[in-house]
Amino acid sequence: MSQLVKEGSLLWEPSENFKEQSQIVDYMKWLKENRNLEFEDYESLWAWSVTEIGAFWETLWEYFEIQSSTPYLRVLSDRAMPGAKWFEGARLNYVEQVFRNRKGNDTAIISRSELRPLQTTSWKILEEKVAAFAAGLKANGIKSGDRVVAYIPNIPEATIAFLACASIGAVWSSCSPDFGSPTVIARFKQIEPKILIAVDGYRYGGKDFDRVETVSEIQKAITSLEKTILLPYLNESPEIEQLENVVLWEDFINVHIGASFYFEQVPFDHPLWVLYSSGTTGLPKAIVQGHGGILLEHLKQCGLHMNLQEGDRFFWFTTTGWMMWNIVVGGLLNGSTILLFDGNPGYPSLDTLWRFAEETKMTVFGTSASFILSCMNSKIAPANFDLSHLRAIGSTGSPLPPEGFAWVYDHVKRDLWLASVSGGTDICSAFVGGSPILPVRAGEIQCRELGAKVEAYDEAGKSVVDEVGELVLTEPMPSMPLFFWNDTSGERYYSSYFDMYPGVWRHGDWIKVTSTGSCQIYGRSDSTINRGGIRMGTSEIYSAVEGVEGVKDSLVIDLSNEQGSGLLLFIVLEEGTLYNEGIEKTIKERVRVHCSPRHVPDEIMIIKEVPRTLNGKKLEVPIKKILTGVPFEKAVNKGSLSNPDSLEIFLELAGELRN
Repeated sequence: MSQLVKEGSLLWEPSENFKEQSQIVDYMKWLKENRNLEFEDYESLWAWSVTEIGAFWETLWEYFEIQSSTPYLRVLSDRAMPGAKWFEGARLNYVEQVFRNRKGNDTAIISRSELRPLQTTSWKILEEKVAAFAAGLKANGIKSGDRVVAYIPNIPEATIAFLACASIGAVWSSCSPDFGSPTVIARFKQIEPKILIAVDGYRYGGKDFDRVETVSEIQKAITSLEKTILLPYLNESPEIEQLENVVLWEDFINVHIGASFYFEQVPFDHPLWVLYSSGTTGLPKAIVQGHGGILLEHLKQCGLHMNLQEGDRFFWFTTTGWMMWNIVVGGLLNGSTILLFDGNPGYPSLDTLWRFAEETKMTVFGTSASFILSCMNSKIAPANFDLSHLRAIGSTGSPLPPEGFAWVYDHVKRDLWLASVSGGTDICSAFVGGSPILPVRAGEIQCRELGAKVEAYDEAGKSVVDEVGELVLTEPMPSMPLFFWNDTSGERYYSSYFDMYPGVWRHGDWIKVTSTGSCQIYGRSDSTINRGGIRMGTSEIYSAVEGVEGVKDSLVIDLSNEQGSGLLLFIVLEEGTLYNEGIEKTIKERVRVHCSPRHVPDEIMIIKEVPRTLNGKKLEVPIKKILTGVPFEKAVNKGSLSNPDSLEIFLELAGELRN
């Protein structure tokens, strides 16, 4: 197979045995036996799920045997968006569903970090620690509806603290410790937490980062805090004299070891956690999602679309500041073992996560398109590791180009289900993604997900097929935000999704839905490049440019209509690669052939790194604003960037353009 594989080429088909053992086939059999509903293929099942939406979500409630202390009165009270009401009357708890799967000494969590060797946590120990932590929260006056926030890496303690918090009905929110204090404060201060859980520091890429001073800054800025629980992670005995109302993790939890488990019964729409938008301008949106909506969505996502079952070992590279961490925790709902990794995936080399896959006997490996392309460009050889247990790879964060698909099948494993996935923090799940009963084709996302009525809208608001349009949802989903914190009128919520097509959710991505039901994402619709009447998603240009040997990353900004500067392409070169006429010619030729002659860049510039949000997304629109003269403080929230120093070159260029 060649990396020049054509888009749409068939790369893999599930065997009959693979399909028969999938949970989605089991669900279809259940529908036939219990509802007398029979579907000949995935597409007909999807069509039913988004037409008879009340019936669909009710069958998931029954199929997954949701525990509820009181029955629901109706599945869906109102289909209008925003405002749909789901399963009114039901009282339940997300964490109770998690611990229905406890299997004593079976492994619940396997973890590794740059500071800790590989370790396992059994279901029995997880239950004991969650119950003890929950008892500690209650002893400190935390009750249902109170907010608990965490400044903590992706380690077992984060999962323990979240489950404890949710078990008593408190509301969780987390940030990764690589976030600076202004970024953390901008998020946490909005929700007025009573408890802060934090680490003293962390190690990344072999370097140590002390965070005690940062924790002190957070404490001083958030006056609602009553107590801080500090986990010594970087140092065994950190100096914490400057911290107020602080208790060490072990002291907080040990006094309650042996406490009995307690699951606060809350309404279906009781807040479970608060997630945050990237917030490249203004305060990040504080997105609130509920116990019941997330429970149903993650059972569907992890069970039917990722095919997670008991015995699986589920990994997705993430931090606690990204929604994929929440989905990883959701793997426990299906009784799977979840795998946690804290550290730099490229340290000491890009082999690190493949080695982690081997030593944990990983069955599902979740990562990003950028990681796959980095491995491809660095000529990493995952097949050198024992990946005999690996059944599936998931890719998200940005579109995976055809050559990325081809590399996986050439260099990881031939018999492997590769699922490209696209969704959003807004629903803490995917709109379009994988299905274990469908074939994999290069550059394509297999399907629209069950219960997600995804359509492509043209400029007139008409649904189109085999054409690129705005990604919209024309029916509600249970995991849609309940509200944004402090958005009492709902105005910010409405303007975020519904102002373009009233009553229809507009997500802000370009999508093409094919006549066969597969999909392709073409990047953000607010950063589309229109040259000579030909619209092109930035992801298509990135796919062409980053397929050039020696090019590590890229950013494209179109100033044709603003400054007359044309189409600017910024590239990051692989270490040791020198820019020359040959690379420039190759880049332009690939864009000409793979995209269009009108999208060949007018100028190519070398930069050290592409500005990215804390969630890893390229900063396209804010950079365009900076280059067109918008004041820096209005164009971008510097605290929302993972690499704020990367802005300097664009600020300098903006000055040159103005002169």
